[in-house]
Amino acid sequence: MLASEAITPPHLSLNPTSTKPNNAPVDPYTYQDGFGNHFSSEALKGALPVGQNTPQVCPYGLYAEQLSGTAFTVGRSGNQRSWLYRIHPSVMHRPFEPYNAGDHGIVGTFDSRTTETTPTQIRWLPFPIAEGLDFVDGLRTIGGAGDTALKSGLAVHVFTAERSMDRRAFCNSDGDLLIVPQQGRLDITTEFGRIMAAPNEIVVIQRGMRFSVALPDGPSRGYILEVYDGHFELPDLGPIGSNGLANPRDFQTPVASYENTESGAEWSVINKYQGELFVAQQGHSPFDVVAWHGNYAPYKYDLAKFIVIGSISFDHVDPSVFTVLTCKSAHPGTAVADFVIFPPRFEVQMHTFRPPYFHRNCMSEFMGLIRGEYEAKKGGFLPGGASLHSMMTPHGPDASTVVNATTRELRPGRVADGTQAFMFESMFQLRLTKWAAEHKQRDLDYYKAWQNITITFNPDQI
Repeated sequence: MLASEAITPPHLSLNPTSTKPNNAPVDPYTYQDGFGNHFSSEALKGALPVGQNTPQVCPYGLYAEQLSGTAFTVGRSGNQRSWLYRIHPSVMHRPFEPYNAGDHGIVGTFDSRTTETTPTQIRWLPFPIAEGLDFVDGLRTIGGAGDTALKSGLAVHVFTAERSMDRRAFCNSDGDLLIVPQQGRLDITTEFGRIMAAPNEIVVIQRGMRFSVALPDGPSRGYILEVYDGHFELPDLGPIGSNGLANPRDFQTPVASYENTESGAEWSVINKYQGELFVAQQGHSPFDVVAWHGNYAPYKYDLAKFIVIGSISFDHVDPSVFTVLTCKSAHPGTAVADFVIFPPRFEVQMHTFRPPYFHRNCMSEFMGLIRGEYEAKKGGFLPGGASLHSMMTPHGPDASTVVNATTRELRPGRVADGTQAFMFESMFQLRLTKWAAEHKQRDLDYYKAWQNITITFNPDQI
């Protein structure tokens, strides 16, 4: 090969935005590009007031409503809020009542009364899709740490859904949701507009935002990371420089799109509050926002656009270089949660054990698989399944991966083509819900993945 020749990975073009299959459905919606920007959007020309937020009478007879993502007194650089101009004030609902009290599978306080804990490495086979449930009814909590009432900690959930939400909206008062579809697209209607999220994309919907999920491809499944304090942001780049990892321009926020249901059709608004679900009825769509402006809005990101940083000499770099988004903690250098991915990439390190090394970590690591086979575990870890390696519990590649990594000829090549694994990593120790700990899909033989690792120690080696 000539030095000037480029290596094009199999099945990929040189355009990183073209890594989806040729027959992938086209996203029908329009977005605004950028991360953390102050956006303005109106579905009717002139719907946004000019020069002020709350005129005596808003254009088109709309009502102004502010949605605050941070306290009023937070410094300008960190302040998040948006102004919504809607047909009905969102307060026009009847009182909240308990929704499936005690039987909805969601937990908001992680203590010994509702959860259990173990340092053992845990793996779950793919979670089955429950029949007849929509996104809300199919939510289940795997585990977490902290307390929603104290705005401290996080939770990990999975969802399975077989039908779309019909005149139902969901609102989370407890924290921000990072949604990872694994099977089937999610057609998400929000107060800010509409988002189409396909597998290998993520969606972030922050605290207090109402949304509804339709299923254009039928049954769906995925993972959710919820953080109770703070918001997700892009990680600092430091010595990497000004470019790399997830670039701000590749995040997409919806444009205003409204529903005007004057017929009095009943809608249910389901609110998650302190880990419990409540429902209120109202006679109009909650998605009647005609215009909005601000920097507190939902967004999506295509994981295929992530720019991988890695070693080009020897040794395996730490997984922190694969961080897409982080929710920082009060302790510098640690996170309430990081969202980390392991995308297709080149692998060129010489004289190196190339898979992820054996390690014990001061962070908790929950992993999921969107598609393909994870490079460190070729069997058992399947799309739609998950694993949890708790704080300071040893883990690493399985026996067959170790054999391959220590015996194969090292050449530059590709790794993880056709695969997308991810990790929710946290400074908190996670407790498991009893639902997750006792689930029939829990792989009780997971520990066997390491039992047959060949011992090659030779004290007589010269």
